[in-house]
Amino acid sequence: MPENSAPEPTAEAPLAAAAPQPGPLSRWLTTHGFSHEVLPADHKGVETIAVDAAFLLPLAAALQAFGFDYLQCQGAYDEGVGQRLVSFYHLAKVGGSDGLGTEEVRVKVFLDRSGDLTVPTLYPLYRGADWQERESYDMFGISFAGHPQPKRLLMPEDWKGWPLRKDYVQPDFYELQDAY
Repeated sequence: MPENSAPEPTAEAPLAAAAPQPGPLSRWLTTHGFSHEVLPADHKGVETIAVDAAFLLPLAAALQAFGFDYLQCQGAYDEGVGQRLVSFYHLAKVGGSDGLGTEEVRVKVFLDRSGDLTVPTLYPLYRGADWQERESYDMFGISFAGHPQPKRLLMPEDWKGWPLRKDYVQPDFYELQDAY
């Protein structure tokens, strides 16, 4: 084979992607008996884990005790029609004791859209979860058990459906507005 030519394609199946390796936080959680799944890190290398809804609150309390004292963001997304809904949490340890800046972790709760769409609220641990959880409820229909004000935030209270779900069907009405 000439040096500059491409190698011949083979009939072998492509190699399966390697399973994500647990990071330091995941190893700490495992050491302390917290059940979770290691997910691939995000594009910045931030450790990402998945947890069952039933274990979210105890895991979040452990992370807070470990120094993750700031909820950067809570949100939700729809993986697609007929697939799961996801509630996610971006937690940060601001100004770590080593003075090297912020440590972050992503926590995801995967929910079967045909099952129970309830997760415990993180409001008692992170007060900033208040309106973020309400928005996730309002747009995706994920309920947060124990939330102090579990009602719609953006849509009218009598709105039917969850507008950011991929299977949402727009109501058959249009409001005519005067342009002038």
